[in-house]
Amino acid sequence: MGMTELPAGFRVRIDPAVRRLDGGAALLGGSPTTLLRLKPQAAELIADGELTVTSPATAALARRFLDLGIAHPDLGPRPVAEVTVIVPVKDNQPGIDRLLKSLAQHVIVVDDGSAIPIQAPHVIRHAQCRGPAAARNTGLAAATTEFVVFIDSDAVPVAGWLAILSAHFADPTLALVAPRIISLGDPAGALGRYEQIRSSLDLGAKPGPVVPRSPVAYVPSAAMMVRRAALEDGFDESMHVAEDVDLCWRLHEAGWRLRYEPAAQVAHEHRTTLRTWLGRKAFYGVGAAPLAARHAGDVAPLVLAPWSAAAGVALLSGTKTGAVSAVAATGFAGFKLRRTLGGLAHPGRAAARLLAMGLGGALWQLASGICRHYWPLAVLVGLCSRRARRVIALVALSEGLADWATHDGPGNLDPMRYVLFKRLDDVGYGAGLWWGAMRARSLQALLPRVG
Repeated sequence: MGMTELPAGFRVRIDPAVRRLDGGAALLGGSPTTLLRLKPQAAELIADGELTVTSPATAALARRFLDLGIAHPDLGPRPVAEVTVIVPVKDNQPGIDRLLKSLAQHVIVVDDGSAIPIQAPHVIRHAQCRGPAAARNTGLAAATTEFVVFIDSDAVPVAGWLAILSAHFADPTLALVAPRIISLGDPAGALGRYEQIRSSLDLGAKPGPVVPRSPVAYVPSAAMMVRRAALEDGFDESMHVAEDVDLCWRLHEAGWRLRYEPAAQVAHEHRTTLRTWLGRKAFYGVGAAPLAARHAGDVAPLVLAPWSAAAGVALLSGTKTGAVSAVAATGFAGFKLRRTLGGLAHPGRAAARLLAMGLGGALWQLASGICRHYWPLAVLVGLCSRRARRVIALVALSEGLADWATHDGPGNLDPMRYVLFKRLDDVGYGAGLWWGAMRARSLQALLPRVG
């Protein structure tokens, strides 16, 4: 990988969501949530919320902040490096025509067995459809530049995107950076408005490192910029779904770093008819089983600490005994955590914050799991128990409304229609997940991770 130290002048900014404790002697935040104690010199260096690399010590500190998600690069756009844009396509001439108008870089179009050959400069054709992974690899083999960009034919980049992404490669250990995927044009109909704010391709407005089992566990190959030397064999051509997730995790396992940068944006033509939309959700779910076979443990639908798992399940039982058990589990965890944080000036306050965040996160994961990954089991349990039906119905409604409040900032949809589409979204993905697991004869993709 060569040089791994951040260069002089590389600047990072502390995430606004990070809490400062004991007058800045400790930071609470990142992904996963971490309590980071600082030496006085380090606390002084970031007093204004920024850190600029000026020495090996500040480079190591900046690297630590970046890897924990406590800080993010604060870099202005830079001139675009020499880059090759690779576009895999099958039967989408209008999309290619539209995309090429927005690109000034050298473009390689890989026609993956279209019924009518794609017309464009620099086309490489597959006689038969081999899948998007193979198409990208064909373009990669033809590229000679230091960097490549993969972008799908149903996408259009927003001006300035490439300069923003290019700046991140000042980090010599960065293999890949991806933009935010937004909706192309004004959406038609209620489903289009839902997809505009809740697309599976849109990873949100917060930047961060791409790390398995984290809020940004992968980035989609709809658009990404990659250091060509890091790719080696490229995408796994045996995978026709989730090959982008597999690539991200293989790069991570190899020691490379990856980032998600929502300041750069690419617009995408989402599916907005019910049949094709549900089919795409199920298609994504099917990809979990082959991923689990390659990356054991990283595909877990739920990642929980033992105490938060116990407390969350107890609360969702909907019984008084469950409530008491949840209080007991949380109290025991709080007692142990307070002792661990004894070096802080106010360990009780810090422990209470961590417990609240842990329990809230566990309840959110469990509620989402009931509605998305485990809905077939939830239906079976509901058929056998009236109390379970009430709890499941309450969870389905509450989780949907909470998701609406979190995502529908523009107010595109009324809450009830949003909840309906969210539940259909989950049913589609969950159906694909279970079908893929049965086809693979493995439940690995359905097992939670507790520990």
